[in-house]
Amino acid sequence: MLETSSAQTSDYPQVTMATKQPPPLMKKHSQTDLVSRLKTRKILGVGGEDDDGEVHRSKISQVLGNEIKFAVREPLGLRVWQFISAIIFSGVAIMALIFPEQLYDAVFEEESVNSKMPVRLYGGALLSISLIMWNVLYTVEKAIIRWTLLSEACYFGVQFLVTTITLIESGRASTGAILLLTSRVIFVLISLYYYYQVGRRPKKI
Repeated sequence: MLETSSAQTSDYPQVTMATKQPPPLMKKHSQTDLVSRLKTRKILGVGGEDDDGEVHRSKISQVLGNEIKFAVREPLGLRVWQFISAIIFSGVAIMALIFPEQLYDAVFEEESVNSKMPVRLYGGALLSISLIMWNVLYTVEKAIIRWTLLSEACYFGVQFLVTTITLIESGRASTGAILLLTSRVIFVLISLYYYYQVGRRPKKI
């Protein structure tokens, strides 16, 4: 009996160790762990500012871009100015194509034109630009609107320089040429104003 009880007593710890359950595994929640989140964002390359100053919260927004980044902050009167510009380009283009002599006479007060072909080519170029002006009325992409305004400002600036040089070479200034130069300066200033206004970043709320 003593031997049996001693054998049972010696086997008891072994049975206890065999039936003992291992401690439960602690699950680490990476979403609540600040260090893990920072490491993950650092590996993905998100969380910092890009070249445009945008802070991306995910890799998808970094690749595809934020929708607000392409949205237009329309200043007051932008669409009205685009509409007026389209009318101006279309009107001058049609007049240069159909009535080249009258257009030349209105600017330089000279009835005779050596060749109508340069004036009509000028009208064809303006007509092509006017198509862009009409189409930009229906777009909301900031880049397209800005490039159109910049092209418009460059055109008016070049026209101002060419007209000024021509008047200096001819030695006479007509009333139509003076009005043309004045209007071109105003148009350049307006186009550059809207160019910089559209390019401004919206204020963060």
